[in-house]
Amino acid sequence: MRSSPSTPFGRFEESWSAVSRPELLAGPVAAALGRWGGTGPGGSVLVVDTDPAVADTAAFSDTYGVPLDVSANCVVVAARRGEKVTYAACVALATTRVDVNSVVRKRLGARKASFAPMETAVAETGMEYGGITPVGLPDGWPLLLDEAVVATPSVLIGSGLRRSKLILPGAALAGLPNAEVVTGLAR
Repeated sequence: MRSSPSTPFGRFEESWSAVSRPELLAGPVAAALGRWGGTGPGGSVLVVDTDPAVADTAAFSDTYGVPLDVSANCVVVAARRGEKVTYAACVALATTRVDVNSVVRKRLGARKASFAPMETAVAETGMEYGGITPVGLPDGWPLLLDEAVVATPSVLIGSGLRRSKLILPGAALAGLPNAEVVTGLAR
């Protein structure tokens, strides 16, 4: 396989167009990138193969030389109102934290919001914990993006697997289904 042009940051042996390496992606992520198209935003998404033992943000940053201000984390939130539970994904730069108890709770119209349990997040998304990404989320899930993520020229996110990461323009995330850019989502 031919390697794509170099990545905009970090120290990776190789990178490829993500659509050309579905084995480095969780099933829902590969399907979503396929729907996104190789000539549209999907064509600008790179994938890098990495060590799953260092998939967590701080260890990954140290190992691969990726600045935290271009690394984004995707967290799954469970928002409750009465008996109804709504799952949503929130994306913020690694230098910040999502404001779940105020901003997310209000945006989702919930009485209570909290991080979804790991088992629930994995089962609902079809992705591995530590690799959950906004690309390929279940149909109908709200996707809340902090404005700083969208403003980042190139951002590193999960691939749905712990063994790899995606690199894409932050603005491309705003084109995902049910995406909403939220001012002040993270602090």
